[in-house]
Amino acid sequence: MCGIVAAVADRNIVPVLIEGLRRLEYRGYDSAGLALLLPQLKCLRSIGRVADLAVQSEGQAAGAGIAHTRWATHGVPSERNAHPHVSGGLAVVHNGIVENFAAIRRSLMAEGYVFASETDTETIAHLINHTLKSTPDLFDAVRSVTAQLVGAYAIAVVKEGEPRVVLARHGAPLLLGIAKDGHYAASDASALLPVTRSMVYMEDGDISEIRRDGYRIVRQDGSMPQRPTHESSLADDAVELGQYRHYMQKEIFEQPQALANTLELIGGAKSLSPHLFGATAPEMFGDAESVLILACGTSYHAGLVARYWIEQLAGIPCTVEVASEYRYRVSVPNPQQLVVAISQSGETADTLSAIKHAKSLGHGRTLAICNVAESALVREVALRFLTRAGLEIGVASTKAFTTQLAALFLLAATLARQAGRLPVAVEDEHLVALRHLPVAVGKVLALEPQIEAWAQRFAAKQHALFLGRGLHYPIALEGALKLKEISYIHAEAYPAGELKHGPLALVDKDMPVISVAPNDALLEKLKSNLQEVQARGGELYVFADADSEVAESAGVHVLRLPEHYGLLSPVLHVVALQLLAYHVALVKGTDVDKPRNLAKSVTVE
Repeated sequence: MCGIVAAVADRNIVPVLIEGLRRLEYRGYDSAGLALLLPQLKCLRSIGRVADLAVQSEGQAAGAGIAHTRWATHGVPSERNAHPHVSGGLAVVHNGIVENFAAIRRSLMAEGYVFASETDTETIAHLINHTLKSTPDLFDAVRSVTAQLVGAYAIAVVKEGEPRVVLARHGAPLLLGIAKDGHYAASDASALLPVTRSMVYMEDGDISEIRRDGYRIVRQDGSMPQRPTHESSLADDAVELGQYRHYMQKEIFEQPQALANTLELIGGAKSLSPHLFGATAPEMFGDAESVLILACGTSYHAGLVARYWIEQLAGIPCTVEVASEYRYRVSVPNPQQLVVAISQSGETADTLSAIKHAKSLGHGRTLAICNVAESALVREVALRFLTRAGLEIGVASTKAFTTQLAALFLLAATLARQAGRLPVAVEDEHLVALRHLPVAVGKVLALEPQIEAWAQRFAAKQHALFLGRGLHYPIALEGALKLKEISYIHAEAYPAGELKHGPLALVDKDMPVISVAPNDALLEKLKSNLQEVQARGGELYVFADADSEVAESAGVHVLRLPEHYGLLSPVLHVVALQLLAYHVALVKGTDVDKPRNLAKSVTVE
């Protein structure tokens, strides 16, 4: 979602703010802006890219300021709705949504305040300005205002004549950066890597202040917590493209290494240990009666694959729920159920709310599968497994998904071992397969030229159907999602057996049908479904295994993956579908890394 960068330092912080925003572009945005203390307040805003804002800011020099990239929620993308928002001599940038802004806005208008935008953020600016009349210290005023806000927010505030930045967090990520020449803040550690690796992560309810010579954090109740300092392990070159055209392509090709990093802990293991998931995992896994998985988007598809693995290997009932739906329905809680939340960022608002709701119902057995060690989700749960995919910048998730699958397979196999359902010989086979997975994915990446040729064939199409069976049906869902996200081709996925129950009516020469066809127990059934497509004049694109007996013919294009990979086959097949979506988007000329209307980290409901 939106991004925040702030700085107070013994240097010109304008280049720091601009570079920080550039590194946050992957989060998705439609406008950008900054507020500088010169010492008088100066605001610059652009409806274009950060590069346009950089041009506007040339020649400016300041020692304190705040900057922002906005993803529209309240009000259309426009310069007047772009952040920062100003009231008197102060400026505010804000991530999140203030749910009670309308009531506050009406109250402020009655006091004579005039609103120039449609945003909820301008309400915060005017409310702080109004509060300063009775509470003249900026820090105290912000603390008072945040107590009145309902919803999710991360805010940064500057005021003329005061070389400091006041920040507050509730439900949206915000961290401080500690350096010798000053102090910094951002939504994401990657934004601050050029100036520091020492980070302090704010928690919900924290109000903080950064100055040139120090910082402080105060809770809403007035207490002063001691937040630990973390040394970021992110590589500074993680935000550089290197030899690749787009971050999505870079991240697709980083998957072998990301998988190797994620699976490093089992590199020399002779058996699977529940301690991979936390110190109390043996007790929590030992008598778990069922599993509930909560996730959104791509992570939800990972959960759907995991359901097949958990039920087949461990013999434990597993349900998967869209996180944004779970908390708004009446469910039947079971304290003996293991609740698994999956999120790349660990800041996804719907998933965070869902896990908190589960805990409120009495679910104490909670596990996060997450890529960010310091995220809110990781801090919210009893157990955790970090996927170690590294920074993922492309909005369309790739390496985060495959590392989630690896982690979930580990979970399924570990639960099976705990339940006494995993013979030693089978456990050994799974360990060997997991260790070989990075090599197997590398072989799929070598098929890129053939997939690129396919992309040329149907990039002009407006619609596409994806088919899969069994544990490859969620992979078909993920393939369709990737295609629609970055190429804007309308794509749907179905279990192949459902084709004749409706979707077959759509099949003609203009509707390409992409099928995932591994050589498993359902292959013969799938072949019958493919024949139904051929009989209606549809054109087939089949991702098969080397030993799948699916023949090429007129209207049937077959790409054979190097090897059949059994239960882990979904990991290989999804990589091929990622490459297909990427190259179709290239042909169509869309913005691959920043598709329209989408954001990387969805921190609002």
